[in-house]
Amino acid sequence: MGRHDVRRREALVWEMPQTGSMRVPAMLFGTEAALAAMEDGVFAQLRNVASLPGIAGQALAMPDAHTGYGFPIGCVAAFDARAGGVVSAGGVGFDIGCGVRTLVSDLDREDVEPVRESLADRLYDAVPAGLGAGGRLRLSDRDMDRMLAGGAAWAVREGFGQTGDLPRCEEGGTMPGADPAGVSAKARERQRDELGTLGSGNHYLEVQHVEKIFDSRTASAYGLRPGQVVVSIHCGSRGLGHQVATEHMAAMLAAAPGHGLTVADPELAFAPIESPAGVRYLGAMRAAINCALAGRQIITHLVREVFAALFPGCRLALLYDVSHNTCKVERHAVGKSVKTLHVHRKGATRALGPGHPDLPETFREVGQPVIVGGSMGTSSYVLSGTEASEALSFASACHGAGRAMSRKQAAKRFSAKGVVAALAGQGITIRTHTLRGVAEEAPGAYKDIEEVAQTTHALGLAAKTARLRPLACIKG
Repeated sequence: MGRHDVRRREALVWEMPQTGSMRVPAMLFGTEAALAAMEDGVFAQLRNVASLPGIAGQALAMPDAHTGYGFPIGCVAAFDARAGGVVSAGGVGFDIGCGVRTLVSDLDREDVEPVRESLADRLYDAVPAGLGAGGRLRLSDRDMDRMLAGGAAWAVREGFGQTGDLPRCEEGGTMPGADPAGVSAKARERQRDELGTLGSGNHYLEVQHVEKIFDSRTASAYGLRPGQVVVSIHCGSRGLGHQVATEHMAAMLAAAPGHGLTVADPELAFAPIESPAGVRYLGAMRAAINCALAGRQIITHLVREVFAALFPGCRLALLYDVSHNTCKVERHAVGKSVKTLHVHRKGATRALGPGHPDLPETFREVGQPVIVGGSMGTSSYVLSGTEASEALSFASACHGAGRAMSRKQAAKRFSAKGVVAALAGQGITIRTHTLRGVAEEAPGAYKDIEEVAQTTHALGLAAKTARLRPLACIKG
């Protein structure tokens, strides 16, 4: 069964019916053109996800979905431990806890434009980026344990930020249930001096301005206004998260026969949620999420130092920090009952609607900020969670534009120097440690962010609040 078996269920909603080994149907969100352009791998991987034990509801592909490792990127799937549900390392991904946080300033675009080049230089110098880049910190074993248990809260206690930042982080800045003991010596060593660094690939630090407001009430609650300068930080758990995923994926594969499980695709390694392998992975994964949260908190501190030096007295407050590679225990309605589920979001963002008790009071009336990243020369979006997304997608939405071609294809098609020059012509300053990375992450290598955001809005997965345009981008 492939893409030809997909049928339209309603506008922008497509169904892959339950056949063969599938335990539930699969749903895809997008325009007809978007589905036509989607790789065949997305359909095959989504079918495999829908075949996993204990899956609840449907397997879901967000509007930015593309082929990944095991699960498609842009996939949401929830599993019921009481029904034999499983946890999959491939369903979270290698960059555990990767996410975006956005800071809002009291500056206008006109304040920044005269010093845009200098600002980009200072941010480039202050925030290490690139493959294997090390930072200012080198953690002792004791501090490593505390960081893995405490996340952003640990970073704030160490002087990197403000206590007011924490309520504006998913899970209050600390993922509960973390087990630092599940993080190996090799994973720890890979992270020893990488905390507070961007990493490589599609990670970035971007200075932006608010180009358009779509919902003034929600934007006001988020502290957003037209022309305002904001900063977005996109990064994850770096080498530590990759090592955790690698090791626990192998452990899940080794344990599968003992549970009578057959793993059709090694990339889709999984284990029963309550099995020793499942429990160990969940504890280590949560520790890796805390690593990502701590990293973004430290980068926030470094960014504030740069802005304070260039714009004395300026304010740079945290709007929100949300991860998009996680597995979290949540309560959701499935049919006529409410169940406790392990919700995998791989390249997908939690999008809680108004009134949800897990939201801080600041956002309770308007819904959770959903930060959707673009790609250097394109828009990014701030969306807001909706009540409708609970029934549609386990309260989930897209996370970015989604790749339209592989990094290898992009490197062949685009000239890095040409991309930098084209962006400079649009008033966007790029700083990077590798020109190849610019070619791989060229705007043309990604799907149309405008279509992704509009589809997400039209479906009610999340509502458009503000569109952001880049001024300067520091690439990983």
